Amino acid sequence: MNYISTRNKSKIFSFKEIFLKGLAPDGGLFIPKKIPLYSLKDLEKLRNLSYKELASKIIFKFCSKEFKENEIKNLINKSYKNFRTVDVVKLKKIGDLNLLELFHGPTLAFKDIAMQVIGNMYEKILEKEKIKINIVVATSGDTGAAAISAIKNRKNMKVFVLHPKNKISDIQRKFMTTESSLNVFNIALDGNFDDFQKLVKLMFADTSFKKSTNISGVNSINWARIVFQIVYYFYCYFKISSIKEKINFSVPTGNFGDIYAGYIAKKMGLPISKLVVATNKNDILKRVINTGLYKPSKVEQTVSPSMDIQVASNFERLIFDVNSCNSEKTSRLMNEFTARGEFKIEETELKKIKQCFSSESLSEKETKTIIRDTYKNHGVLIDPHTAVGIGVVKKIPLEGNTVVLATAHPAKFPEVVMESTGIKPELPEKLKYILSKKENYDKLPKDLDKIKKYILEKI
Repeated sequence: MNYISTRNKSKIFSFKEIFLKGLAPDGGLFIPKKIPLYSLKDLEKLRNLSYKELASKIIFKFCSKEFKENEIKNLINKSYKNFRTVDVVKLKKIGDLNLLELFHGPTLAFKDIAMQVIGNMYEKILEKEKIKINIVVATSGDTGAAAISAIKNRKNMKVFVLHPKNKISDIQRKFMTTESSLNVFNIALDGNFDDFQKLVKLMFADTSFKKSTNISGVNSINWARIVFQIVYYFYCYFKISSIKEKINFSVPTGNFGDIYAGYIAKKMGLPISKLVVATNKNDILKRVINTGLYKPSKVEQTVSPSMDIQVASNFERLIFDVNSCNSEKTSRLMNEFTARGEFKIEETELKKIKQCFSSESLSEKETKTIIRDTYKNHGVLIDPHTAVGIGVVKKIPLEGNTVVLATAHPAKFPEVVMESTGIKPELPEKLKYILSKKENYDKLPKDLDKIKKYILEKI
């Protein structure tokens, strides 16, 4: 499969190139030149596959020039062998809704599902190419932990994680800072995810720095993250729906990565009716989907910190698609955003977005109420991000089966769950060691030059 940039579709890239680069040289995001399509007959053939078998089939479609199907199968089996459920994900019924638990990996968040495969894929490619890379990660809470878990103790790579000081839960932070592997570097910064993602993009744009450090990225700007997350949409559909029967997904999202994976699943032929963009009060995605105006406001700290984002990077991929894959127009819009801090989506393009997506937001009070009621009515503890996904569904009329993606284990947010239910969620036994283990991280100012100097000193 060939890949292009959202800002210049004339240049062609291989999967290996876009995987290692992360971000396109022109500042755009990589996407396939052509999305593979499944007919209803094709889908029926996939229905009875296990999660791992399904993952192997789907992922191979996107990297068949670089890997043999058996190699992908081995990578998948290796990546998911330590998940707490053999099926990788779990479906749970709560009233009229279906809950898809995506948090059974090593760091209790959905990011593990993609990141564990990425770690093993990096290792295989780097060993074959005899090269080394340095991975720079901006995190709003969970991505950093998942990246560290996937990359720790591996040869030929180091990982630098930028996390917001005092703006994530203690458990989220400890999943990162208690790791003592020599190839892991944690950096606490003042600011928020938007600030750090901007810094990471500036690093990638600095040709000299990128060449001297050979940096790569594993945020959802890396297409591989999207590919590996597509799988659970297919798997879930096969578990609860018949062929031709449409399904809805509610996805708590800040950076538009997880729900964009659902959009690609829909473009591949999966009968998805509505993709519901569930946001907290950092509701730029709700505002742009409902009004067409993409204009960030100030990031506010919430009880669902992984969604405390106002610049949703993956939205650029959707913009490219709805403007008929016009890379020049996409580039103009992104440059306009850089210059003016906003842009307006044309009505014809907004109509396309609204055909696929609906969006609402949840207040802090509403989020806590959903956590309380879900436990009271169904005996199920949920984290605040999942609560946003459930609560938003109650505001949007939907027909047919609806699935809410449960993106994190409630034990990662014990304070708000305890406040809402009176029950303190416990970490799985094997992970309780992080509570007492010594933390190790460096504090730096939110200064690009100082961060680059730090990275250069450590590599």
